Amino acid sequence: MLADSVGEALLLVLDTLTPQERLAFVLHDMFDVAFAEIAPIVGRTPAAARQLASRARRRVRGASKPDTDLKRHRQVVDAFLAASRAGDFRALLSLLDPEVTMRADATAVRMGAAAHLSGPAAVADTFSGRALTAQAAMVDGLPGVVWAPGKRVRVVWRMTFTDARISEVETLADPDTIAKLELSTT
Repeated sequence: MLADSVGEALLLVLDTLTPQERLAFVLHDMFDVAFAEIAPIVGRTPAAARQLASRARRRVRGASKPDTDLKRHRQVVDAFLAASRAGDFRALLSLLDPEVTMRADATAVRMGAAAHLSGPAAVADTFSGRALTAQAAMVDGLPGVVWAPGKRVRVVWRMTFTDARISEVETLADPDTIAKLELSTT
């Protein structure tokens, strides 16, 4: 009976993960598949696949309970874009979780993004006054941001939310990765 209830609880938690997070977590943590083998399945680099599994693991363990209120997430993204465009550093800080991290794929790094940032000040500084042409979007069913000059998506910022604040930002600029995302502008 205990095994059944634990199994049901795990299924409920797994439902809160994105499909890529779920695959990375299950394949690595339950079947011991290497990240190099998981990467092509989820359309990411091995390092990004490792990050997906890590994010999923934190959620499964309860370290960071996902906030699944899409309406509230959209409001946070809209406020984030407005603060970024206005260069309102304080407003940006208020929208970021105290433990926020930001990671960029190799293509974004070649375009000038930092590979990894930690903390609200570093993340806010990256966006302050810079999202003039970015727009809100749904990224794999969750609110995020895209930059699409000429209607061609060049950069995607996939966001994770905790307690109505942005807790993770993943900057994606690899065209192959972007092509595999489910995107729609809002």
